[in-house]
Amino acid sequence: MKLTIKKIAEMAEVSRTTVSRVLNDSGYVSGEARDRVLAVINATGYVPSQQAKSLRTKKTKIIGVILPKLSTETSSRIVNGMNDVFQEHGYNILLTSTNLDFQKEIEYLRLLKSKQVDGIILVATNINPNLTEEILNIDLPFVAIGQEIPGVSCVTNNDYAAAKEMTELLIGKGYESIGFIGVSDSDRAVGYARKQGFLDTIEKHQLVLREEWIQSAQFDIESGYEAMRKIGGELGVSPLPRAVVCVTDRLAIGAMQYIKEKGFHIPTDISVTGMGASEISRMVLPALTTIDFENEKIGQQAAYFLLEQINSNKTEEIKWEINYRLLVRDSI
Repeated sequence: MKLTIKKIAEMAEVSRTTVSRVLNDSGYVSGEARDRVLAVINATGYVPSQQAKSLRTKKTKIIGVILPKLSTETSSRIVNGMNDVFQEHGYNILLTSTNLDFQKEIEYLRLLKSKQVDGIILVATNINPNLTEEILNIDLPFVAIGQEIPGVSCVTNNDYAAAKEMTELLIGKGYESIGFIGVSDSDRAVGYARKQGFLDTIEKHQLVLREEWIQSAQFDIESGYEAMRKIGGELGVSPLPRAVVCVTDRLAIGAMQYIKEKGFHIPTDISVTGMGASEISRMVLPALTTIDFENEKIGQQAAYFLLEQINSNKTEEIKWEINYRLLVRDSI
């Protein structure tokens, strides 16, 4: 026998409207009636058709998420955080990955809208007018993570303050020659803000900063290795700085590999710091001094903001900045 809402209503001795309200968690239902409906559902194992449910509620209970890369620990922690919230409220996540291709962000925004998701979360790596225009035109609940995009709700880190505090830590420990490995300024958070926090602190303390001590890299270990090689001028042309601030843990680990290969010791000869508090940052030797941006909390907060928009049918712009923790370990 095929179970239907009508049959469930007959078995629970309630109206079909009451069953529908219980299934969709909407409208008033007395405690006694709700218990009878739930008892029948549990006894029969009834599962409502998602398609039919979507037609009734105008919701698919699916959230679209656009990530820069699936393979990074940062993305994993953010998704875990938001998934904790969405599962609690009966939502599923549809993941996409741009693989750091800016054009894919716009492509996936359009794709997810065509899939009729109830809302979209973008873990953004850049801000450009075309992306902003596309976000504002999709007419869906939307939250950006990592970048402050005009006109939409955002959850961000205080990237500037984190880089500044890390640099102040090194200076406070007596380091006067400090290098920097960053990423492209097109990434306004990880690239521009963290670099500016470093530069402003160096300028504040009137420290000497050689041109070759500032290098831009990609988001991977190999790129950190290459950037450290350039800072050292192949360890013959330029003197090494006594410390290096890296804007991600992966870049820091790449830098550490190069330093060790050339026979130098960390932190005796040169200190290295990262950002991100990845699992591997605790496992490398020496353990890496880093910044914990508490990515699970970022994912959770973004999920709450999106659900608020979905449930209220309002797209009010909200900005939220997540605190960070400085983790001092053995690499300095």
